[in-house]
Amino acid sequence: MIGRLRGILAEKRPPHLLLDVGGIGYELEAPMGTIFQLPEVGTEVTLHTHLVVREDAHLLFAFATEAERTLFRTLIKVNGVGAKLALTILSGISADEFARCVHDSDTATLVRLPGVGKKTAERLIVEMRDRLDDWQPSPVLPASGIATSQIASSADAVKDALSALISLGYKPPEASRLISILDTDGMGSEAIIRAALKQAVQK
Repeated sequence: MIGRLRGILAEKRPPHLLLDVGGIGYELEAPMGTIFQLPEVGTEVTLHTHLVVREDAHLLFAFATEAERTLFRTLIKVNGVGAKLALTILSGISADEFARCVHDSDTATLVRLPGVGKKTAERLIVEMRDRLDDWQPSPVLPASGIATSQIASSADAVKDALSALISLGYKPPEASRLISILDTDGMGSEAIIRAALKQAVQK
């Protein structure tokens, strides 16, 4: 099991990352909460990881904090929740907000996440409640991921943000709608994604 990686952040295309570890490039998928905290490309980072082995692929997921990885591992133990859906959940809302939804039986917020229907939301609340009894809010790390030097153009940023939202499970029309209601002028792709995800759970 690969539990942690330290290397140079070579690429950042949400939700995908490429980490150069001693000349070997590790392809990773990460929730947006992690990506928002990452520094600029070319910087050394340390990430907690979880390896999912399937018949057709080995998928490596990365997390900024051990608490976020622990929640991911707990989520994929819930019946009907796979790694992709767990990643979508942790991208749509923060780990602390998810814990609040479970404790408050807030299905309304959970069903706004792509791939989470009413039955899945209810199952998440029932099965996760006991597992989150001891949940402690995560410390807030510096959000250095939104680097103005990486903003190529407004059109490119919108295109990258749209691709990321679709990768996270949003249907293309919904992803386009979430972005269309934003004033994206001068915004980088990560800022657009952050704003779109906020709109999605507040609608």
